[in-house]
Amino acid sequence: MAAQKDQGFELPTWLQPDGVPVSCIEKIKVLNENLEELREMAQDALEDGILMGCDETQIRKVLHLLVDSLANPYGDKAAKGDRAGDGA
Repeated sequence: MAAQKDQGFELPTWLQPDGVPVSCIEKIKVLNENLEELREMAQDALEDGILMGCDETQIRKVLHLLVDSLANPYGDKAAKGDRAGDGA
């Protein structure tokens, strides 16, 4: 059931709030793994919805709304407090 993998999708260069790239290889690895897992789950949800007769445009809109509804429980504290630890 898997559709074409990585259809025009590239992993980003992860940036800190000040625009400096994240340099810690372990952090980048975790971020990329999380993103790939989310992409696979979203792809499965899209395919399931289409197979069950749902409108593809609506499914995509709902997935966008889901992402937009995510809350940052840390505010600016985590971003500011972790900059020095990026190289660890």
